[in-house]
Amino acid sequence: MHIELRHLRTIRAIHESGGLARAADLLRITQSALSHQIKGLEDQAGMELFVRRTKPMRLSAAGLRMLRAAERVLPEIEAMEAEFEGLRDGSAGRLHISLECHACFEWLLPVLELFRHAWSDVDIDIRPGLAFQGLEALEREVVDVVITSDPEDIPGLTFAPLFDYSPVFICAADHPLAAKPFIEAEDLQTETLLTYPVDRGKLDVYKMLMDPAGIDPAAIRQVELTEVILLLVASGRGVAVLPDWVTRKIRSSADFAIRPLTSGKVTRRMYAACRADEAAKPYMAHFTRLARTEAVKLQRGAEPPTAG
Repeated sequence: MHIELRHLRTIRAIHESGGLARAADLLRITQSALSHQIKGLEDQAGMELFVRRTKPMRLSAAGLRMLRAAERVLPEIEAMEAEFEGLRDGSAGRLHISLECHACFEWLLPVLELFRHAWSDVDIDIRPGLAFQGLEALEREVVDVVITSDPEDIPGLTFAPLFDYSPVFICAADHPLAAKPFIEAEDLQTETLLTYPVDRGKLDVYKMLMDPAGIDPAAIRQVELTEVILLLVASGRGVAVLPDWVTRKIRSSADFAIRPLTSGKVTRRMYAACRADEAAKPYMAHFTRLARTEAVKLQRGAEPPTAG
């Protein structure tokens, strides 16, 4: 027996409307075409699907069995069609994000809170464990966006600039280095450096300060959370170099001293990498715009955004 989706839609339409004429209108076909379709289906089944002697038309036992199948299958098909339509017009999709920056949670989570209100049909996730294979995961479509400060020339990927930031030195207010107007690599030779638990090649303090000078700190202590790093710094248990947006909540604190790196301004640029053929999707473009504007607000000391 060869059953098509149109047969299931026919069974459902006749059951819901109670007659051929109204069912034909629902299905946008002629009554004659509908009658022909029912006859062909009953010939395949070898039995009647409707009790025609009743008004409104009533399904036979075999027809009720087919109706149960229609009620299971058709909603899933219709949901899939709606999802595909959303994917085509850019109103639905997936936004799974990998971060090459521990401190990025500070501005990313408020951005996603705004984003979800505007794009309720987009599935949002932050994928852990992919931080430093992020671009490879992006190529393999495991994730859809990588937040990174290290753009690469990779065919099929595009890197949208988000904002510039400055890595800054943070120490306790009574630390001897608090008296300096700026910090150089040599200043850290006798210090315990608090860093995130990532490869040193991904840390601004090494890329921008220590490695060019060929200098290592006296000790390194890796810490998972920004809040714990700040707690340890305030307690005099180490010093840190963090993005300037992290300092938003401690700028007025008497516990900390914040100093620039070197006598000139050290800056980096953050990017949102995605697959080139998805960059123009409306929800992807909106995410990029939000990431740009809200991160800059945090740098300037504004309160985190709310969806209202």
